[in-house]
Amino acid sequence: MPKSFSRRDILKTIGISASAALLPSFSFADENGNEIILPDNNRLKHLDKPLTAITLGAGNRGNVYGNYALKFPDKLDIVGVAEPIAIRNERYATKHKIEDKNRFKTWEDVFKVPKFADAIIITTPDNLHYGPCMAALKMGYHILLEKPISPSEQECRNILSMAKQSGKVVGVCHVLRYAPYFIKLKELMHNGAIGEVVSIQHMEPIMNVHMSHSYVRGNWHNSKETTPIILAKSCHDLDILRWMVEKKCEHIQAFGDLKWFKQTNAPQGSTDRCTNGCAIEATCPYSALKIYYRNRTWLHHFDLPEDKEKQGEAIMNYLKNTNYGKCVYRMDNDQPDHYVTNIQFADSVTASFSMEAFTPVEGRRTRVMGSMGYIEGDMTSFTMTDFRTGKAETWKETTDTHGGGDWHLVENWIEAVSKNDASLLTSTIDQSIESHIMGFMAEKSRLENKVQPVIV
Repeated sequence: MPKSFSRRDILKTIGISASAALLPSFSFADENGNEIILPDNNRLKHLDKPLTAITLGAGNRGNVYGNYALKFPDKLDIVGVAEPIAIRNERYATKHKIEDKNRFKTWEDVFKVPKFADAIIITTPDNLHYGPCMAALKMGYHILLEKPISPSEQECRNILSMAKQSGKVVGVCHVLRYAPYFIKLKELMHNGAIGEVVSIQHMEPIMNVHMSHSYVRGNWHNSKETTPIILAKSCHDLDILRWMVEKKCEHIQAFGDLKWFKQTNAPQGSTDRCTNGCAIEATCPYSALKIYYRNRTWLHHFDLPEDKEKQGEAIMNYLKNTNYGKCVYRMDNDQPDHYVTNIQFADSVTASFSMEAFTPVEGRRTRVMGSMGYIEGDMTSFTMTDFRTGKAETWKETTDTHGGGDWHLVENWIEAVSKNDASLLTSTIDQSIESHIMGFMAEKSRLENKVQPVIV
């Protein structure tokens, strides 16, 4: 096995040199076939026993974080699950060898029995974060909380207050803070490599099919029932900007709208479902038949049988009976498909952030303008130009969906819980509140067409 390096070792050894690698490549494929960068676990080598946890919500994120326990069972043990979808509950319980008495249908059921674990992992839908989080804190559980904290600013503040009152560790899943790419980028912003940071341009390309899957047809298609897209998709980005700049956000301004995915743009001959004889299905980039049935992609929200021969029938059933088969121009979606924000930080530092649906790729793009240099990157590599020498140097890294941050986050959380010290977290509930408020104020600005102050 390759030699392990801690994050501190990585930052010490990757000096400023051309084409330096940011991270050794350690990979583990999750159940969707996506590779995850492995943490080295050096920070956890002195654990006497694994942290025990109950997962609320056995969907995509619940499996990403829970799978850490499969690779490192001496560090994390999943001992309970709450999940209303039977097949997800069964698969999660089987994978983690969870006793029947610790399997629950709803999150409420978990708190009807005495406390039986150290911590709760909350990966329920966005609008179901507040209830279980407050209940868990009252019962004395530590928490790993998927973002956003809550779709409500007041609920976010209530959770912060309860976390402080309980004294329990609450880690928020702002995974980009743990990505070696952003760690190195932040280091260069603050070690004098580009002088003083003056301005940042940051872009999140959602990718057109991802937009149609998650925010037109999918779980987050309606902002009123779930969460505004600036929080559901891009609270990561507001948070990483605030974290990298290390200055308070003072004002924010936002513009954006739903321009394309609406009925007025429905092509002639299209139908309510892609399976109902749509005349342009074969050439439509958003054809559900093409995306899910023929290409067999974006299926991580589909609960399919293990038998591959039966999967086609199951997919077709989804397309005929759920939103995933509906025409993207005939949904009840309201999420903006383009969203731009202007941000004023303290000390005259500015940033612009753009979230764009109509791109062929994913992966954040960032430009940092400093008084003595310039950095441009795309989460797989970045190039720094030094104005003083005229030299340009490039760094490259092996990455995954979140830049290698998912399991580094879990590792950091376990360390903080094991020592009962929230200050060890890179992403604390205290620090996450400000970037959430930035999102709430951005949405208010967009709807009211007015620059908003950000007051924490």
